[in-house]
Amino acid sequence: MTSTDTGLDGSPYQQYLYAYPHKTSYRPLRPRPALADVWRAEARDALFLYVHVPFCEMRCGFCNLFTRANAPAEQVTGYLRQLRRQAERVADALGADAGYARAAFGGGTPTYLTADELTELFDIATAMGARLPGVPLSVETSPATATPERLAVLAAHGTTRVSIGVQSFLDAEARAAGRPQRRAEVEAALAAIREARIPVLNIDLIYGIDGQTADTWRQSLDAALAWRPEELYLYPLYVRPLTGLGRRAHGRADWDAQRLELYRQAVATLGAAGYRQESMRQFRRADVPAPDGPDYCCQDDGMVGLGCGARSYTTSLHYSFDYAVGVSEVRAVLDDYLARPADDFRHAEFGFTLDGAEQRRRWLLKSLLRADGVDAAAYRARFGRPPADDFPELGRLVERGWATDGGLRLTPAGLARSDAVGPWLTSARVRDAMTGYVPR
Repeated sequence: MTSTDTGLDGSPYQQYLYAYPHKTSYRPLRPRPALADVWRAEARDALFLYVHVPFCEMRCGFCNLFTRANAPAEQVTGYLRQLRRQAERVADALGADAGYARAAFGGGTPTYLTADELTELFDIATAMGARLPGVPLSVETSPATATPERLAVLAAHGTTRVSIGVQSFLDAEARAAGRPQRRAEVEAALAAIREARIPVLNIDLIYGIDGQTADTWRQSLDAALAWRPEELYLYPLYVRPLTGLGRRAHGRADWDAQRLELYRQAVATLGAAGYRQESMRQFRRADVPAPDGPDYCCQDDGMVGLGCGARSYTTSLHYSFDYAVGVSEVRAVLDDYLARPADDFRHAEFGFTLDGAEQRRRWLLKSLLRADGVDAAAYRARFGRPPADDFPELGRLVERGWATDGGLRLTPAGLARSDAVGPWLTSARVRDAMTGYVPR
């Protein structure tokens, strides 16, 4: 249990807890467990397939993802070849009864691949057992790569959601965030996505960029809303080690206050435009039904990851390959993946084993940081006791006015501080492992 409120008294922007445990808590698994053993006791009839493409046309200044910019064509070809080898071994380990309820292609930028390469990527996913078309599929793209030829391939294979990282519709702000692009290119990409008739368009925007004001933020919000996207994700800018922006100090004492004010502005603007807030970052148009089945996310149990940057989640083990951010280290990990003998893919390499306490904490965090909050009955059904018994510290959130329902649902003020609440609830074990990680 957490013992102090120090984390809650600090910055509202400490860490985006999009997965728990965080990837920096993973360590080499010795001996390497066989995937057939890892998955043997897991439900495998409704898995989530995640395929990682570690390539982009440029490395954005804020990006700390595992990706390489402008990879040579022969490396992309080699990656797809190795991805197929991995898919064959993983499919064999999972067994013939494995089935997939949804899928996602992320990165990197999957649409960095050519149309023919994307077709091959779909063939690999289909060989794993994913019905494409047939199950919900989300694919990430960028303004430079959302071309009609590539989008035609996505549409032909039943892609149901495309997420495009615009970040800002103002050229000067995009450059300040280390993402040089032109408004005309962004608008052309959005037009191409709408022309492809993919059901759900998500637009990513960032707030807290140097030089951004309430007026320029409103301009980006208005430009995005003009496309009536089914979803928007709004991200506070983080300056992380080893990224382009991380190599220079931000140097603004009022940055927290500015980001919080821009966030509140966006919540009001999107609410007035008919969008329902699902989390601190996610907003869905109110007339768009919730997804059939689990909402799009990458932290459910039963997630099978393919690719050198993908993670996989079972009930008690989260695993992946090595992780890096620095350019030279990313290339080293990628080279290692490409050189692996095929049978290496029958084992888990790096990971974190979740005991019962960590499984309960993960379930709570996943739920609490959503606008709907924690379903106490569902928690009790899974773990045999009410969440308040395991997490009495949630009462402190109620005392601050950041939560209601005994601490099980965040108020608007609490939702705004999700990036402080999540780290505050992180276990000492995970926190210690993260502290021991050396950025590379």
